[in-house]
Amino acid sequence: MPPDIIILGISILIAIGILLHHPSKTLGLPSLLIFMGVGLAFGNGEFGFVYDDLQLTSVIGTIALNTIVFVGGLNTPMKHIRFAWKEGGMLSSAGVIFTTIIFGFILNALLDFNLITCMLFAAVVSSTDAAAVFSILESKKLKLKHGTGTILEFESATNDPIALLMVIMLTDFIINSASGTPTALSIVTSLGQQIGVGAVIGLIMGKLSVWALNNIKLPEFGLIPVFILAAFTITVSSTEILGGNELIAVYIAGVIIGNYLKKGAEVSKHFFNGISWLAQSLMFIILGLQIFPQQLMPVFTVSLLPAILLILVARPLAVQLCYLPFRQASWRKRLFVSMIGLKGATPIVFALIPAAAGVEGSREMIHMVFFIVLISVIIQGAAIEPLANKLKLNLKPKKPPQ
Repeated sequence: MPPDIIILGISILIAIGILLHHPSKTLGLPSLLIFMGVGLAFGNGEFGFVYDDLQLTSVIGTIALNTIVFVGGLNTPMKHIRFAWKEGGMLSSAGVIFTTIIFGFILNALLDFNLITCMLFAAVVSSTDAAAVFSILESKKLKLKHGTGTILEFESATNDPIALLMVIMLTDFIINSASGTPTALSIVTSLGQQIGVGAVIGLIMGKLSVWALNNIKLPEFGLIPVFILAAFTITVSSTEILGGNELIAVYIAGVIIGNYLKKGAEVSKHFFNGISWLAQSLMFIILGLQIFPQQLMPVFTVSLLPAILLILVARPLAVQLCYLPFRQASWRKRLFVSMIGLKGATPIVFALIPAAAGVEGSREMIHMVFFIVLISVIIQGAAIEPLANKLKLNLKPKKPPQ
């Protein structure tokens, strides 16, 4: 199919998804369902068009994910980080690891996969999704006590890097299993390199960008977001070249730029919010095109029990373990956080990594992950407001004086 026709088709799908966004927001549905639904409806032979390119989908998903995380950093106030970094940081690091281990053993007992493949599957769905959490909290207009909403947002914005590291490491282990089992030292070294290099590059690029924009007068105000876009691209490319984690790098750079840029901050945030929406819509539509509807139903029943056990067992246990050092946190807050671990497009993007690498059973994994995400969004998304009210965590807006 000619490239111009493909570009036209994708543009039309994005426009349709955007027009359907407001009705979905009114119903409290994350945008991922709308855009992915558009991709599912129009792709894979339904209208004489078949899209099936795991490598391209993985690349688009990775670029979009980097963009979304960067924009999340730009929009994260430093006061939220100071408030939520202890609890949120524990959830976004140890919480991901605990969820992976617990859910991995659950999957090993349920599915006909070996333990390492089950751990890979668990790592894919271990993180919560920032876009889904932000969308639900905004659409429901929820203001939660004890900073619970801030902690959930911080967790969802920062837990992707650890999950991605685990997915990549487990995928490499499965592909290269013939070369032997990695040692504990090699695992720690790899993790240290990924986190350390990503953090250093993100810090350097964020500081350099802020210094340059605050001290050098640009002739056009509109050049500021263009410069930031270039800095973002440099951050991603240099981190990849030096073997660091791109998500950590772009998030740190985004936080520094978003909080310390003195000139053009609002213009840049509006510009990048638009870029983030473009990245999300393109990613969700491509993911919808990549998933074949006729292949979904055979795995629906197989996905149902794992999804429920992830929501009701693995996530709650992992959260309770994370909150052991925080005894001052109320049981209501701990219960709410444990039950609201919304999944989104991120697990589907992560599932593409082993699929693109040729891991056995990875195609089935993509379809199972799709249903786990769908069930999470529907069940947990619908439960967030009633649960907040039941646990008396919802700060209801004051009624205006009569």
